[in-house]
Amino acid sequence: MPKAIIVGSGVAGIASAIRMAVKGYDVAVFEANGYPGGKLTEICIDGFRFDAGPSLFTMPQYVDELFQLAGKNPGDYFQYEKLDEICKYFYEDGLTLTAKADLEEFAKEIERKTNSTAQEIKKFLAKSETIYDVTHRVFLERSIHKIKSFIHWDTLKSVFRFGEIDAFRTQADANTHSFKDQRIAQLFNRYATYNGSNPYQAPATLNVIPHFEYHFGAFIPKQGMHSITSSLTQLAKDVGVKFHFNTKVTEIVYDRAKVIGVKEGDTLIPAELVISNLDIWFTYRDLLKKLPPPTKLLTQERSSSALIFYWGIKGHYPELGLHNIMFAEDYKAEFDAIWGAKAIYKDPTVYINISAKHVKTDAPDGHENWFVMVNVPANNSQDWDSLILSAKQNIISKINRILNKDISGDILCEEILDPRSIEIKTGSYQGSLYGNSSNNQFSAFLRHSNFSTKINGLYFCGGSVHPGGGIPLALLSAKIIDQEIKNVE
Repeated sequence: MPKAIIVGSGVAGIASAIRMAVKGYDVAVFEANGYPGGKLTEICIDGFRFDAGPSLFTMPQYVDELFQLAGKNPGDYFQYEKLDEICKYFYEDGLTLTAKADLEEFAKEIERKTNSTAQEIKKFLAKSETIYDVTHRVFLERSIHKIKSFIHWDTLKSVFRFGEIDAFRTQADANTHSFKDQRIAQLFNRYATYNGSNPYQAPATLNVIPHFEYHFGAFIPKQGMHSITSSLTQLAKDVGVKFHFNTKVTEIVYDRAKVIGVKEGDTLIPAELVISNLDIWFTYRDLLKKLPPPTKLLTQERSSSALIFYWGIKGHYPELGLHNIMFAEDYKAEFDAIWGAKAIYKDPTVYINISAKHVKTDAPDGHENWFVMVNVPANNSQDWDSLILSAKQNIISKINRILNKDISGDILCEEILDPRSIEIKTGSYQGSLYGNSSNNQFSAFLRHSNFSTKINGLYFCGGSVHPGGGIPLALLSAKIIDQEIKNVE
């Protein structure tokens, strides 16, 4: 039986392992950490449990598909529920909005509370659906680096409809013209941060992202986001995948343009197929040292990173939901600070996720687990200790203003994740969460392909390569590789 080796056990690596095992390969996963999941892991402190990274679950069909592919019932491994309430929004002027999954209800609330109309919302989301219809088969579900991907009839139709994806103006420009009330433009500008980009530079094509939430829905796993990792890891084991934790691959070995395995230390582990889930930058620097790197691809602008405070909170805050956004008053100034000054803005937009609102065991009785995040630049040797100290003070001040209460005394315990520790723990170059940014209209074409053009049998998955970052796209990167590899006969 031919052997496949997966380097790294992020969600894309686990998905690739499952897909290769189903194809008939003998699959082994090598993970430098002592646990699977990459960014999609968990932190437990003083009786509080936190999902360490991604906190929003969309497009669950891409997870279900892996169980179905293996002939398993998804519900036997993994349960989730659709959210009635997607997010709560808070503005400094006192406006609060609750984005309901029911579009009619959400549109009516916006019309009732702001200067924008329900019709503006419906028109905007119809445009979001159009962008999805044009792009998803071409740019998300297939390799854009092979000619055969472009000889399908649906691909040709998408090419003819290219003008409909709004690629030639920025997201902020498009949204400014879509809404009378600029607070609603700000609400939809925030979706650029879903792939670590700047709405004042990124193309309006990113307005496809709201379609994932308002059409397909937002969900929560019944045992938290980490259960995506744990359930897929169990599925992988059930189909024969072997995991090797605390085992660092030191080299991908090839001969005469054909992969022959990997090295752990000085030991060669043979394989006919190698899939790297490591950030593409580190894959070339550390594992493919003899192969000239694609310099133009690897020197592109990196996506933003995150500063996250995991706070165990005393008491309940009924005004907050599962997902909460407290907006910066000057949104453009915030992005100018991140992308221009490479700093954290003095009045950052604050995201608070409280999984204990749904997963009661995530916090002790009478308490809540707050995942508090602000967008920050990738690590370029800034003085992070000083930046974090100032940011914490500014974040607490903002939350206090919005909630009209001093929360300082309710913070019982704390852990911090910043760009430096993100890079160390997850192998993400400079701590950037999504690989390259999408701050120009050609970004989709400038991500590294899912296969090597120099070495047969070498593939790449995860958020740093095509089609991009985030759980759904990472899972699609594994699916694209699957389409390129034949079943074992």
